[in-house]
Amino acid sequence: MKKLLMATTAAALTASAAYAESHASEAKIGIILGFTGPIESITPAMADAAELAISEINESGKFLDGVTLAPARADSTCIDAAAATAAAERLVSEGVVGIMGADCSGVTGAILSNVALPNGIPMVSPSATSPALSTAEDNGLFFRTAPSDARQGAVIAEILAEKGITEVAVTYTNNDYGKGLADAFASAFDGTVTLSAPHDDGKADYSAEIGALASAGGQALMVFGYTDQGGKGIIQASYDTGAFDTYVMADGMFGSNLFSELSDALEGSYGTVPWATGAGAEAFETITAAAGVDPTSSFTRESYDGAALMALAMMKGGAATPDAIAANLMDVANAPGEPILPGELAKALEILANGGDIDYVGASGVELIGPGEAAGTYRHYTITDGAAETVEFK
Repeated sequence: MKKLLMATTAAALTASAAYAESHASEAKIGIILGFTGPIESITPAMADAAELAISEINESGKFLDGVTLAPARADSTCIDAAAATAAAERLVSEGVVGIMGADCSGVTGAILSNVALPNGIPMVSPSATSPALSTAEDNGLFFRTAPSDARQGAVIAEILAEKGITEVAVTYTNNDYGKGLADAFASAFDGTVTLSAPHDDGKADYSAEIGALASAGGQALMVFGYTDQGGKGIIQASYDTGAFDTYVMADGMFGSNLFSELSDALEGSYGTVPWATGAGAEAFETITAAAGVDPTSSFTRESYDGAALMALAMMKGGAATPDAIAANLMDVANAPGEPILPGELAKALEILANGGDIDYVGASGVELIGPGEAAGTYRHYTITDGAAETVEFK
């Protein structure tokens, strides 16, 4: 019996060692996005883009002596801070070394303060744009590949000035993102805001909100909401009553489903969304076409870049750990170093393995400034026949 116990114990120890070794060779990256909620039509492409970067790293066979990256998805809901926090806590319990996300600003702030900070987990958000996140306590753990709405508000105000629009009404989703953008726009707009009013997501009827906005009047209605819920409902209610015929939309409203479904209402309307041009954007289109990922959906470039940056930071730090990501992400994102485009992650890994420096350009023209956030450029587009057409980049 004693020999049997010894043999059983030895087998258990061997199995435990094998288990530990196999799991040490895998590092999980959390991907937390609003797979349900007011932007659910755009998040699948964002997740696919992030996972494309992870696959590219794994297929290279050059990452940290054979360590494999594994994506772990979770639902932020975009709007429910408690649900988002619980989802992020689950990711931490599963051992993620970093989080690509979250998406909407309110849940991103909740995850940062309630989960990332207490557990020392770095986050790279591809789409949380509230100006308040620039000054949030983060202990060097929070980064974003989309620019702050402090800049978007100024860009929208500039476009209106160029069009001779001097009087507008504003409606914004009733959360950190909507309020932050409305405030940023108001401070930059050299004209009259007749009414700036919040709207709640998930309502069946927005006639009361439109009634108040129509009474205030304006040459256009600014819609700082979400493509699948409140913002869409606001435009539909306005179109049904003839309240406004021109809508100016911010990044949360950019979605092909919205443009096609409300094509008559939106004809000739316009908006802004973070975007990029140049060699990095072209390379992204090439690799996404081969992988079956939609490169035209909003925040896909930023999502690919977020995952890629975390992997490259780990490589530079020599370890698949949260500390390596936090300590090295700014270095791999910025000059000096060899410029790295989408599809060139294997090249980047080789350079880092040999002690060299890289300047990750990525799909969105990454340049991280200040508190780890993107400088960014915006696509000014107009809606024609149910689709977005580029006017210019700002």
